This record gives sequence, structure tokens and C-alpha cells, in this order.
Amino acid sequence: MKRGMSITSSFGGCLISSIVCLVGCDVEGTKAPTATTQQPASNTTAKSLDDSAPQQLPTKEKSGVTRETWGKADGQEVFLYTLTNKHGLEAKITNWGATVTELRVPDKDGKPDDIVLGFKTLDGYLKGDGKSSNPAYFGGIIGRYCNRIGNASFKLEGKEHSLAANNGKNHLHGGKKGWDKLVWKSEPAKAADGAAVRFTLTSPDGDEGYPGKVDAAVTYVLTDDNALRIEYEATTDKPTPLSLTNHSYFNLSGESSGSILDHEVELKSDRYAAFGDGGVPTGELKSVEGSPLDFRKATKVGQRIDQLKGEPGGYDHNYVLRDKKSDKPQPAASVYDPKSGRTLDIDTTEVGVQFYTGNYLDGSLASKSGTKYQQHAALCLEPQFFPDSPNKPDFPSPILKPGDTYRQVTVYRFGARKHVR
Repeated sequence: MKRGMSITSSFGGCLISSIVCLVGCDVEGTKAPTATTQQPASNTTAKSLDDSAPQQLPTKEKSGVTRETWGKADGQEVFLYTLTNKHGLEAKITNWGATVTELRVPDKDGKPDDIVLGFKTLDGYLKGDGKSSNPAYFGGIIGRYCNRIGNASFKLEGKEHSLAANNGKNHLHGGKKGWDKLVWKSEPAKAADGAAVRFTLTSPDGDEGYPGKVDAAVTYVLTDDNALRIEYEATTDKPTPLSLTNHSYFNLSGESSGSILDHEVELKSDRYAAFGDGGVPTGELKSVEGSPLDFRKATKVGQRIDQLKGEPGGYDHNYVLRDKKSDKPQPAASVYDPKSGRTLDIDTTEVGVQFYTGNYLDGSLASKSGTKYQQHAALCLEPQFFPDSPNKPDFPSPILKPGDTYRQVTVYRFGARKHVR
């Protein structure tokens, strides 16, 4: 099964810096040794789909973090953190997979709703579809390598490395038990511009077939200018491929509201990675010109989706953002939901973004409100290196080497248009 930005119309007024309020949160575990977290400017801007007036909401005194015990997995305690910003946006994130479980954002009338797919309880994530835990990868941090590696193998420095073949003959999203299905160490963190929580994980040498020990850290910051910023870091003691992402499924009308085919998407990309059997890139980067993959202008998801061939049908394509990673997040994508007025803009430092429209959702997974998630119930926009890059020397290299630090910063900024078209 596959899975697999600043917007001017934000809810609050000017940015008010604050230090995270830690409510009932004791430090759990210890930090993995990583380099100092890169702190990008929180007012990174991306072009909005239009300049409609923002919906203003009252401000709270301060942002904060709370923690509750959520259960156990693999004999370890699992926590659920709730991050709240000054304007009442709320994100719930668990240390099982460093997973975003809930994201409550107001619509054009100020009514908040949860806009990410997931399960209501930890037991829901663990049981999944009865065959595997969280089979759609809802909200998890994907590692060591998100997306596909062809033939579940790669050669590095003359040595062949075999990985778990968990997607036909290919390797997908880190293997049979990737980072999204592990219990991370966790603790509240301090951020000058909002509420934050930090997750750390040590992946041992040979984990799912990958060489080298990797120490990773992921920090979520729910900022007071209505963005969820994710900061990634990792180091290794041996050369290894590394490409991380968050696999949240977004439905800006609400997580159980039905199809996203009326959502409008704009991608800052004029090329995509062409792929063959099994979704593995051929190595060719093709122009989107004249094809149903052209989202350079805001277009409804469902407008041309029927032109795509193959089963189960829908978008599952890796778009080229740039030829090398940027030092600071740059515009990648924008989404607008005419029904709710909600908007989402994404900035990232990464070279590519996977656009996926929930093609494999088939009604077998229950929503948090009890309905079933059907095909195209949400969309994913996953910043990353290109798929199968370890086997494609012409693609930007995803190889992390000892002495270097992997860094990624991705910003998801939320808003609402008061006057809906």
C-alpha cells in the first residue's frame, strides 16, 4: 500500500514572540547528540492563491504544550502532546512515529476543525487494518528513506545493500518497520515563536538493511503566526541514504468530510520524475507542460484526474522543486478549499515534493469520527529527495556522510479566505 510558506491571509495579527509554556510535561528520555537546530525565519513568504482579506481571530495570552499518557507500544510508554498557539490552533502529536494525529484549524467563519486523517486512539494506529500498523502512514515521520527504492537495493561505495521488499519487489517508506512505527524519545522544547516538542531516535547500523548508525531529531513548532514548522536533523557514523518526510493527509474541509477533488492545488514545479512499473523513477525528469500534471496555476484536483492512467488512479507523482537543497525554506505548494475557505501554503528546503491523492484509501480504515476513509479523502504533499535517488547518480545525492548533518525545514502555514469565490 502506498502511504506512500507563508500565506498573507492568516488568522492572527502581527507575530508575537513567546517562550513555550510547559504544562505538566516532564523531560522523557535523553537527547540524541545532534548539531544545533537550524532556526529559519518564521515569516518566510509564499505567494497566496489570492489576496482575499483574512479571518481575524482573538488572541490568547500565550502558546503552550501539554502531555498525556496515551498507552504503550513495544513495551514503551507512548505520550500524546498537545501544542496550542496564541490564536487557538491546536496540533496533537505522539511519540509513536513522531506522528501528527490531529490538527485543528479555523475556517472562514472561525470554526475550528481537524484537517488531518488519522485514528482516534493509539490502539487504532497499532491495529491499523488488522494486517499492519498504520498501513496508510497517517501523519508519521518516514525514514530512513521515504518513497521507493527500486528492487529494494542500492550500491554504495562498491557494496551492495539489500533492503526489505515491502512494496512488491521494491522498498517503500523505510521498510517493514520504518521510523513511523517506532517509539521516539520526546520532550517539550523551547521556541521563540510558538509551542514546540522535540523527538529523537537512534537507528542502529543495519536497521532494515541500511548501513550506519543514525541519530535523528525532529522538532515540531506550532508558531504564533499560524504555521506548523518541522525541523529535521540527523548524523551518521557511516555513509547512508537518508530522506525524511512527514506523511500527513490533509482535507481542508475536515478529516471526515469526503473527497478533496474540489481542492485547488498550485505547485511551484515545471518538471516531475517520470516513473515506470511499481512507481520507481526511470531517471528522466519530464516537463509538466500540456499534461494533467501541470499545477503551475491553481487547479482543482479532480479537474484532470481521470486523464491519468493506471490503477488505482490518481496523483502519486514526485515534482521537482529545485536542483539542490536550499538553505532556507522556499515556496513549494499551495492548497485552497472553496468549501471551508481554508488555505495551506508549504515552504521547504527540499529538492522535491510528492503529491499524492489518497488513491489507495478504500474504505477499510475508519476516521476519527467513525466514518470510512474512501479514495481521495485527502491529499499529501511530502517534501523529500527524489524516489530511488540512491540508484540514480544524476539525481541530487541523498547520501549522508560522517561529519555532515542532514537538515530539512518544512513549514505548513494555514489561513482562511473570508470571501470565498
